[in-house]
Amino acid sequence: MIVTRLTEMFDIEHPIILGPMGGVSGGHLAAAVSNAGGLGLVGGGYGDPAWMRNELGRAKDEASRPWGVGLITWSIADAGIVELALSYAPDAFMLSFGDPRRYAPAIKAAGCKLICQVQGLEEAHLAREAGADVIVAQGTEGGGHGGGRGTLPLVPTLVDAVAPIPVVAAGGIADGRGLAAALMLGAQGALMGTRFYATPEALGSDVAKRRLVAAHGHETTRTRVFDIVRGYRWPAPYTGRALRNRFVERWEGRQDDLAVALDVETPAYWNADRISDCDTAVVWASEAIDLINSVENAATLVKRISADAEAMLAAGARLVR
Repeated sequence: MIVTRLTEMFDIEHPIILGPMGGVSGGHLAAAVSNAGGLGLVGGGYGDPAWMRNELGRAKDEASRPWGVGLITWSIADAGIVELALSYAPDAFMLSFGDPRRYAPAIKAAGCKLICQVQGLEEAHLAREAGADVIVAQGTEGGGHGGGRGTLPLVPTLVDAVAPIPVVAAGGIADGRGLAAALMLGAQGALMGTRFYATPEALGSDVAKRRLVAAHGHETTRTRVFDIVRGYRWPAPYTGRALRNRFVERWEGRQDDLAVALDVETPAYWNADRISDCDTAVVWASEAIDLINSVENAATLVKRISADAEAMLAAGARLVR
């Protein structure tokens, strides 16, 4: 059994956090990860109230162990969406991509652990000032939105910079080897998104999940075109890592032209999303998709990844004479 400050903080069995992927990490998936001994987070994304009520209610009903929620910090229109999430009594609240200091007091006052995901030193200092209980060091290899620094050098940099706050590694981690490596870098656990996208419990289409299984890391790219067509004004320096498809091939490097063509392209995009046309619609994906060979139950993944990491750590110890 692996025991870290993360497992002790939340009284969980495995040092694994579900990435709160917007539109993918619903209440059912979050509960499945939590009930298996990890920490499941509902992906509140841009904070749609109706979606959040449904998915947070499901997580609260189904989870018998600690669980939480995540929001995109810059997109929070007002504190009401934070209050809505807190009304479901999550054990953890993750803020990503923006200054967490405005919302941290309410989260802490509710007795909820504050997790801040960061992509560099500047964001890490803001998270520490906000009183973060856990800081997630997200490397650029991760799927979805992120920054430009690699996981391997970023994690120990932030471990040193924010000590004694526990750090969790994220970005390009999809199996027990990645979890073991994160622990050896000084992290107290790993946050994984894309690996749990390819589960039956995840929201999202079966078409997208099959694409994740079939694709390889070199078929991903960091891009802004999906944000432009969907009308999301992501601030610099955040781009999104996704599978390359025909839409990317058409518009990458032509963002200004895309912005002019939105009257036509945006309705077409949302129609493609509705019918799971992944040649147009986005499939966010980590570089670690080479390690995803099948769609598997979330509980199976949590337990196997942790067991494999434990075996890797034991094997590593035997290298020392």
